[in-house]
Amino acid sequence: MNETDWLAQQFEQHRAHLHAVAYRMLGSFAEADDAVQEAWVRFRRTDTTNVDNLGGWLTTVASRVCLNLLRSRATRPEDPLDDAHVPDLIVSIEGTTNPETEALLADSVGLALLVVLDTLPPAERMAFVLHDMFGVSFEEIATIVDRSPTASRQLASRARRRVRGAAPATAHDVERRRRVVDAFFAAARGGSFEALIAVLDPDIVLRADFGATAASAVVRGAEAVAGRAVMFADPSRVLTPAVINGGPGVVVAVDGRVVSVMAFTVIDDRITAIDTLGDPERLAALEIAGLDIHRG
Repeated sequence: MNETDWLAQQFEQHRAHLHAVAYRMLGSFAEADDAVQEAWVRFRRTDTTNVDNLGGWLTTVASRVCLNLLRSRATRPEDPLDDAHVPDLIVSIEGTTNPETEALLADSVGLALLVVLDTLPPAERMAFVLHDMFGVSFEEIATIVDRSPTASRQLASRARRRVRGAAPATAHDVERRRRVVDAFFAAARGGSFEALIAVLDPDIVLRADFGATAASAVVRGAEAVAGRAVMFADPSRVLTPAVINGGPGVVVAVDGRVVSVMAFTVIDDRITAIDTLGDPERLAALEIAGLDIHRG
């Protein structure tokens, strides 16, 4: 075995962990892949002979790459469609069980949490993800965000207050929340505005991400969202129940092709958020475990 092969073997032992860290940092599979690849490049170029904890060293390297990407986002001109952006989704058709599906679900993080993380300043997001999700010490985090351990602890604490209530659903909760989502679609297809209002939180937010198009939008408030829900009375839309980032959702198809994926956040038996991904390019790249219909 030559040196490159040996290094690759060492790196592969940590790839899944690094990708999980990067996905939570960035909310994007493509950017997470780029961050992991950059970590590999830096690993190859660095003498790590005296590194006692290679996993920790690689996590630090990947985290710094992610932090740079997050800071780069923050310096871009504000895009009016940014509020409609939906993070990349982990999707499996409900009722499908296989090792690949289970691995995807085990690596999932609640979509509501990802959406809130997208609103955090880069250093806060970094501190929260590394400490609260992966148990990295504040001493180590301090070296990444260029703050003191005490300041890093404060960053995580501020983030924690922002994300409170956005934790992923438990298996029991998913079943209960699925019933609320089923009631939503039953009301929409039955044309019952009152029944729709009954399952929607008054302050619900609907994010519709169709890429850089005029169709992308953010809709707020139960009445406005209920008014849009009448489109699901269209019998040409086939809804397939799905588990999306551990929560309830549906894959929407027309003429056998997926046109959107919808994820629902349900709190206290009310839908508080609906995140719709309809960007054709991102749908084409999306892996949907158990899917037996076309995308496009």
